Amino acid sequence: MIYDGHAYIFPDMKGDGGFDNRDEFQRHLQLAIATHFMPVWRTRDRAEADSSGLLDPTMPRGFDALREAGFRATQFGRFEWTVDGEDYFKQYMPPSVVDMEFTADDLIAEMDYAEVDRALLHRTPYLGIGNDLVADAVRAHPDRIQALAHVPEWKIAPDPDQAIAELDHAINDLGLHGLQVLPDHMALYGQSTEWDADGLIPFWDHFATLGVPLFVTPGYTSLARTGSGAGMDLSEFETVSRFVERYPDVSLVLTHGLSWRSFADENGIDVPDAVYDALPIDNPNFHVQLLFAIFFGGMYDYPMPQIRPALEKVVERLGADRLMWGTDIPMVMRFQTYLQSLDSLTLNLDFLDQADIDLICGGNTARLMGIG
Repeated sequence: MIYDGHAYIFPDMKGDGGFDNRDEFQRHLQLAIATHFMPVWRTRDRAEADSSGLLDPTMPRGFDALREAGFRATQFGRFEWTVDGEDYFKQYMPPSVVDMEFTADDLIAEMDYAEVDRALLHRTPYLGIGNDLVADAVRAHPDRIQALAHVPEWKIAPDPDQAIAELDHAINDLGLHGLQVLPDHMALYGQSTEWDADGLIPFWDHFATLGVPLFVTPGYTSLARTGSGAGMDLSEFETVSRFVERYPDVSLVLTHGLSWRSFADENGIDVPDAVYDALPIDNPNFHVQLLFAIFFGGMYDYPMPQIRPALEKVVERLGADRLMWGTDIPMVMRFQTYLQSLDSLTLNLDFLDQADIDLICGGNTARLMGIG
């Protein structure tokens, strides 16, 4: 089975994204686009520019840093803004996202063409909140799509009972298959990103009784940066270890992998042992997703042989039975086709036998999600 463990659908980015207030959604969206590593171009001549018109780069990442620039979703995967009468844009999504939405039917069409059997839908607030959208996709395509629930992280500590009720509704009533948590979003609302803090323990105690996996997304800064890893902050990985120590029977998946871009240059990726040592790699319920195409499709030419040493090391440290292929579709298609995003992984896994490759490319995700 080929199972994409990291896929998205989302509503029209010109709308409210499921938020009660459209302006709040647009703030999430503007911040995400402004701080993303995709390049900025000036519209009239495609000269390279920067995102300083969208946010103040001297301020900490947050809503307060945003600048008024007429930020807007347009068409063909583009976001635009205007500074002093000059238009700029960032091509965040592939041009095939014509109307700035990506539906379940769009996803299924891509899956059919690439011969992907199943996909697991993830959530992130800048692509919309609310669990009904993904639940509808699961109901429409029960043999092809599963989905993670999302409870807005910034609402958990202020009202844990309501957060628990929302979680129960998503898992027990809507039939979703796990939970995604993105701790960075708590900081946007003036809260600590220590998602295992005392104020959240009632929520996690309850979650641990539900028997579904937890998918944790690393902080945005660690996902976006590129460099030697000097001065790296391991605190988010240490939080993962504390959580696993407290709830050893909960299956936890680190989405996006090990902050690969922090340890990459044009020649390859060298993740230091300190990263592995900070994580609960000895717990068999700890898993890591592999999304190399979305991070390196714009840095390395297909099929990206530079990723192979990092793959060899992560297999050595965790084993093939705890690694999960994912893509970030549709965003990954700005670099590689959907099929290439699979092939660029499998071609660099030729040091493994086919049984282990099959586990990474779908078997592990299927097992974790109760399939087969």
